[in-house]
Amino acid sequence: MTVAINSAQATQQQCDFPEAQNVIYAEIDRISPELRELSADLHAHPEVGMQEHHAHDILTNYLEKNGFELTRHAFDLETAFMATYTKGLGLRVGFCSEYDALPGLGHACGHNIIAISGVANAMAMKALLDKGLASGTVVLFGCPSEEPLDGKILMAKKGAFQDHADVCSMLHPGPMNMTYWAGTAIQDVKVEFLGKPAHAGGAPWNGVNALDAICQAWVSIGLLRQQLLATDRIHGIITDGGKAPNIIPDRTAGYFYVRAKTTNRVEELMEKVENCFKAAALATGCEVNMKWREAGMCKNVIQNPVMAETYARYYREFGSKGKPIESRQAQEANQMGGSTDFGNVAHLMPGLHPFYDIYTDEFPHTEGFAKHTGTEEAHEGTMIASKSLAMVSAHMFLEKGFYEKAYQEFDITVPKEQRC
Repeated sequence: MTVAINSAQATQQQCDFPEAQNVIYAEIDRISPELRELSADLHAHPEVGMQEHHAHDILTNYLEKNGFELTRHAFDLETAFMATYTKGLGLRVGFCSEYDALPGLGHACGHNIIAISGVANAMAMKALLDKGLASGTVVLFGCPSEEPLDGKILMAKKGAFQDHADVCSMLHPGPMNMTYWAGTAIQDVKVEFLGKPAHAGGAPWNGVNALDAICQAWVSIGLLRQQLLATDRIHGIITDGGKAPNIIPDRTAGYFYVRAKTTNRVEELMEKVENCFKAAALATGCEVNMKWREAGMCKNVIQNPVMAETYARYYREFGSKGKPIESRQAQEANQMGGSTDFGNVAHLMPGLHPFYDIYTDEFPHTEGFAKHTGTEEAHEGTMIASKSLAMVSAHMFLEKGFYEKAYQEFDITVPKEQRC
């Protein structure tokens, strides 16, 4: 790490920063029509998590054609990839592309344009390196399965980010602009109650009702919400409620999400939820089985303020027709309850994950949003945000002390015991 930072600083002192900005913007403008074609292709061929074979192939083929070294099917995941380009010693600047779709809704979270925003940033940094304005490595991580919130977690367990990058960022479309969105930590659990069947009309006293158990658990969780923080979320569905009205159900099942602002708070809520399940089993005489997500907890997003303020400065220069980027205080007072596995990346290194406006009032995970992510208007917004994010990475390469300032903020906000 020390060698990389010192090499980057040597380059910083020789940089013509306005020239670097011109190179980055010109490169994204040059490839914008090609990126539009890639986005339209992904939008027309939605694939759910861990099945994104078409997306994997068209993205890796494009990057390889443009001079990147490709690792396909990376980190023991069939549809993950890593693309790298190196010119000299220096920082390793990373970006993430996502490309999985939602079941039944297609690209209702805009991963088709998230994919091309990552490509745009990687290509812009490559152009900067090729012009000799910086030295170092650009890395694009192709990240499958964000919707189930496990792709980056599994990649991180294989050392993907911490072994290949010093800093990482990505973009997410939405109906707003937010640079301090703090996506919640989340863990999920599948619960099963096992009872004893009986004829519901003829001899119900012979049964042990598993439906009673899951209903009691549901009510207990509902009552628990009275004593939760306003930022806590527990929500779920009953996936099996029995087979027929005239049979006492001997098995029922549910699937629940537990979310909070921090991983520590999620762990506290997990214990409370488990107690609701255990109490319901005890009260009804059922057996209960609980299985928390094997990949591990999806951590909360920690936005690096050095990176966030730099992104916002460049974004504002475009005078975008989108909604304004509010102050950090205003954003933090108006947080959303969503989650993303990029939180696990932001616990490993300085990271940034802004929401950017694609000029719609539709919210992600809706049919209206899915339709809009395929439009020219959404593409326009993506290119503006991509240029703004690319300039953050340009500062990493070119401004003396910029990476150190970002890392210092990371060191303050991310406890060492959580960097895994």
